[in-house]
Amino acid sequence: MGGESRFLVYGFGNPGRLDDGLGPACAAELKAMDLRGLRVDADYQLTIEDAWEVARHPCVIFVDASLDGPAPWSLQELEPVHRPHFSSHLLDPASVLGLAHKVYGSKTRGFLLGIRGYEFDGYEERISSGGRVHLQDAVRFLREVVERKDLRLLESQTTPC
Repeated sequence: MGGESRFLVYGFGNPGRLDDGLGPACAAELKAMDLRGLRVDADYQLTIEDAWEVARHPCVIFVDASLDGPAPWSLQELEPVHRPHFSSHLLDPASVLGLAHKVYGSKTRGFLLGIRGYEFDGYEERISSGGRVHLQDAVRFLREVVERKDLRLLESQTTPC
């Protein structure tokens, strides 16, 4: 599985908090496509245990909702970092990538794709109409990256951190 998959897409966020669920929604749509060379995972938050799965892939794309980023989505390449945290159950993508590099010796490249959302204040399992449009655009882009197996597509869309 890990050796066969060039890409890992990891969606994170809370589907019960409206557009905060854009990351897991993106992961679910990509998983349903059953694309060759893609492993998909999702959860509410990133944890230290995720570093092992990240380390097994040449490229990881973390997908999260964005409160105020550009529409439809933004993409940043991540620098692996190792930051001490009070809790091992609340990590940012760069820290998970850093753990994958430090603990497992991986050379995984990491990216963060932020899908612009609009509704975050509430408890409901749905994506806003604007968020859904952006979600579909992000899914199309990620599908193209995976099908073409071309990291240059990711590199060409990155914005500075």
